[in-house]
Amino acid sequence: MQPVLTLLATLLLLPPVLLGQPQVQQLEQLQSMAKELIGEYEQQLLWVSAEYARAIEEQENQALEMIQTQEIRNPKTITSLYETPAFNLLLLELEGAQALTTELKSKAGASRAADLLHQLQEQVTNASLSLKLLADSDQRNFRALQQEVDVLQGQLNECEREKEQEQASRHPGPPLPPGSCAHRGLQKVGRPLVLQLNWRGISHKAGAWGRDSAPSPDSPLYWVAPLRTDGRYFDYYRLHKSYDDLVMLKNYEQWKMGYGDGSGNTVYKNFMYFNYYGTNDIAKVDLSSNTLVLQRPLPGATYNNRFSYASVPWKDLDFAGDEKGLWVLYATEESKGNLVVSRLNASTLEVEETWRTSQYKPALSGAFMACGVLYALRSLSTRQEEIFYAFDTTNGQERHLSILLDKMLETLHGINYSPSDHRLYVYNDGYLMYYDLTFLTLKHTVSRPAAKRPSGDRASPRLVKSKPSGS
Repeated sequence: MQPVLTLLATLLLLPPVLLGQPQVQQLEQLQSMAKELIGEYEQQLLWVSAEYARAIEEQENQALEMIQTQEIRNPKTITSLYETPAFNLLLLELEGAQALTTELKSKAGASRAADLLHQLQEQVTNASLSLKLLADSDQRNFRALQQEVDVLQGQLNECEREKEQEQASRHPGPPLPPGSCAHRGLQKVGRPLVLQLNWRGISHKAGAWGRDSAPSPDSPLYWVAPLRTDGRYFDYYRLHKSYDDLVMLKNYEQWKMGYGDGSGNTVYKNFMYFNYYGTNDIAKVDLSSNTLVLQRPLPGATYNNRFSYASVPWKDLDFAGDEKGLWVLYATEESKGNLVVSRLNASTLEVEETWRTSQYKPALSGAFMACGVLYALRSLSTRQEEIFYAFDTTNGQERHLSILLDKMLETLHGINYSPSDHRLYVYNDGYLMYYDLTFLTLKHTVSRPAAKRPSGDRASPRLVKSKPSGS
């Protein structure tokens, strides 16, 4: 405000000898108006200053209490220096000076005083603009700092998890009983064990196989379902009542269906679930009689290879069973191709609950469920995959991880988890493989706070849970 008063004082003390008689009269009138305006402005400024002086202490006390409360709830929430009453007062003074110079300039006409007022107006405008730019720059720097803190917090969380996993591997706990979820998630994946080539031959590269994915099934049923050579049509499958029969290729039942689509099928409680050909329908077949017992559309699900996995065509509906029930993984137009997880009623095929993820399904190479947790894979090379993402449907928490998974050939087609033996059954370009899974047992967990998320207008990457609308 000091430059404003200095220039106005210069204007009022302008010597008359520099001007003619008409200009002197105009200047005297202008000086008189300027004195009145300056007096009025100073009175208004004194009143505003007094009001702010009374409010500042109260607002600062309130702000201090808010900051302390926010730091307790979220230590990353910090009040900017440019969101204080003092800053607002300075901005108000500049706006008042701008209004005053504009009014004086309109009354000065074409004279030397008008030139001085124009210079004054430019200075006030530049000062106001600089102040606003400074505030914007502070906010950008603050947000950038918040993002750096988020990254560091995430790295710290991962270091703590790796320490837990290292401790667990040095002192392994007792093996998990079949169907148990007394653990804190997947820790590592064993080496791939190649069982054999599928019974239809090397040209049938796409398909799926596994064990009944219901926890503690009545019989150790194994199933193998190679697709046709086109990699889409599911028409035959075999059932084996024991692992030895599967290895020896004996004592099997072979059935023909002729209406399956893709390699996303699974077996749960002696029923096979799969995508009905050319539709977004869920189909359910009774394995004891090879009878189609139920067919029902999955609301909103895309089909006909709209959003399949990377390098795995026609896998629009990917079924999974685990300790918590029967699931289907898919994409919708509404989700813009992102992976959607729905829990199904195994009897009626109705959708019981749905979660929408932030993972683009065509960027994934596959996914599976274990203890209500979604695990997503991506391809690192022709010989290695990475389980990089997990989402727990029981508490709505997501996390990123890095668990490497070796493979014999390039593409993983059907991926099915079995709670009975905690194995992952994978159909790898025509070969039947399985992996032993190790979970982080509860006795090795370390209590630590959950990763904080920044508040404000930045979008949180947390997943969105919703109730079904079409069931």
